[in-house]
Amino acid sequence: MNQNLGIIGTKLGMTQHFKEDGTLVPCTVIQAGCRVVGKRTDEKDGYNAIILGLGEAKEKRLSKAVKTAYEKRGQKAPKVTKEIRMSAEAVAGYELGDVLKVEEIFEVGQKVDVQAKSKGRGFTGVMVRHNFAGAKNSHGAHEWTRHGGSIGMATTPGRVLPGKKMAGQHGNKTVSVLSQKIVHIDAENQLLLLDGSVPGAKSGIVRVQGAVKKKNAGKPVAS
Repeated sequence: MNQNLGIIGTKLGMTQHFKEDGTLVPCTVIQAGCRVVGKRTDEKDGYNAIILGLGEAKEKRLSKAVKTAYEKRGQKAPKVTKEIRMSAEAVAGYELGDVLKVEEIFEVGQKVDVQAKSKGRGFTGVMVRHNFAGAKNSHGAHEWTRHGGSIGMATTPGRVLPGKKMAGQHGNKTVSVLSQKIVHIDAENQLLLLDGSVPGAKSGIVRVQGAVKKKNAGKPVAS
């Protein structure tokens, strides 16, 4: 499990960035600006984590209990909340209401793990969903060019085995992309430019954390 410090942000779309040597890099722009709205502790919840909030929820969509809970903390209810698990020492270094700034957490050239929900493609066939090649179109075959073929056995076991690749819902799943490089950080506008594409549509919620498979996962956490 990735326990490196990170943020949640909004995917604004893609752009391009020129390096000092003139190399053009396609980048995804992430709008940061999340804040700490809660904590999880080992004594109370069985694990340690900080709860990050992004944006402000519409008051008419809040239940009285949720609205009252945030009012007691002196905060406005966020539109989106996500948890980031960290060590007990790291969690203790943050207070409710602290704003996580990208320039304090990340640095240019650092590798990060990105997690978001992919675009929903609806109900699709096996060629789109699983990249099947399709059936042949010769030797008398007809009306079967995009079918998946045989899906099971006869008498034994006489059923379709679980996990068989078939047509169905495509996309709309949580997707993680590991070890993406940070190309540029805009501290003034709290923007993060990542090398390459990021799962999901524009305005989607993205979680960005220090790479779990890299030693230089990021700057030291607050203490």
